[in-house]
Amino acid sequence: MSQPADMAAAARSPDLDPARALDLLVTVATLLFANGQTTERTTECVERLATALGFSARVLLRWDEVTVAIENGGGAASTTVEARPVGIEMGKVAAATALIDDFCDHPSAPEPLRSALAQVQAHPPVSLIRFASFAAIGAAALGIIFGAAHLASLIVIAVSAGLGACLRRWIAGWSHNPFAQPLAAALLAGAIGALVVDLQFSSSLQRLVAVCPCMVLVPGPHVLNGTIDLARGRLALGICRVVYASLIIFAICIGLLAGLSFGGTNLPASAPSPPVPLIYDVIAAGAAVAAYGTFFSMPWRMLSVPILIGMFAHGVHWALLAKAGVGLAGGAFIACLIVGAITTPVAERLRLPYAGLAFASVVSLIPGAFLFRMADGLLELVASGGDVSPSLLQATLADGINAFLITLAITLGLILPKMLIGYRFDKRFTGSGRSA
Repeated sequence: MSQPADMAAAARSPDLDPARALDLLVTVATLLFANGQTTERTTECVERLATALGFSARVLLRWDEVTVAIENGGGAASTTVEARPVGIEMGKVAAATALIDDFCDHPSAPEPLRSALAQVQAHPPVSLIRFASFAAIGAAALGIIFGAAHLASLIVIAVSAGLGACLRRWIAGWSHNPFAQPLAAALLAGAIGALVVDLQFSSSLQRLVAVCPCMVLVPGPHVLNGTIDLARGRLALGICRVVYASLIIFAICIGLLAGLSFGGTNLPASAPSPPVPLIYDVIAAGAAVAAYGTFFSMPWRMLSVPILIGMFAHGVHWALLAKAGVGLAGGAFIACLIVGAITTPVAERLRLPYAGLAFASVVSLIPGAFLFRMADGLLELVASGGDVSPSLLQATLADGINAFLITLAITLGLILPKMLIGYRFDKRFTGSGRSA
């Protein structure tokens, strides 16, 4: 045991029995796990804290439960509590991790830590005004990136996303179903999009009025956390995370298409975006990153970090596509490699969940438009019966392939630096082979 851990064991309250220590460790594991921290880093934090308390610990994380077992030579105890990793609260994770690090580095009685963790857990989400405002800003920024240059379109996109954010908060007040919020917000966005089309906004780009508010609903961090678990061999948990994210995306598609159907309209199977000037592209990317940082409850003082990373990465992406002739998937992969290489040590330094920080930095690259157009095309193919249009089939297939390849490129681009650099970073600074 290290010297700080020995000092902590000596400094802990004499009445800190295994049951109380176990309760504190379960509190930490649940707080981190349920708010977006990676499985590896959650386990490591609990084990470090257990050592500082004079115990050894084993942590088992499943989709709907957390199990912690401890022993110290004089006895053993274990407990299992219900917890699901459905939240992304970067502020809570950063605050809790900082408290744990401080306790391990500066041993003291554990009761102040327990009280401080309770305050972190009780901290409310960002205000409704901030949440709705940044949802509007983020959706409008994505509209700019994907070519919605008309001011009227951007205003409608912003209003739609802002109203959707208010609707999500209202639903959260009476329903804990994780799919109700994105389904309702996407339904509203689709209905507004259909109304806009009925009002003679004839350009296919105006369909971004429906698509952009839905793109801010995509659960990227859950995809990344699930992929990290799969890469580390935690197949059960990784599959559950990926399936959960996929179901949210499915709910978004259903809501969007149902909303559009109210006006008897749909999304075009293909709609190439016009080129956007670099300065507009980069600024809009920064605004989109700020929006996602808000969705993930990132503290204001830290928000500038992913904004700068995201703007730089999107500038590289723009140059690869516009000047080097690289394809969409290739450009996304290279940009995400850069983001992953920068974000891995930054997330460690700021004690932030890697998945939330990394995805916030590349949110402007998500292939939401391709995904939603593919879903609409599939619906049209089903409705057509045996009379399948070859052009519709080809366009739907192209959108699906593009969505898959870009998503794969983003995921691999972010995961590879995390796995490689994260391993070397931890091995150098902690002496272990563990990675966050």
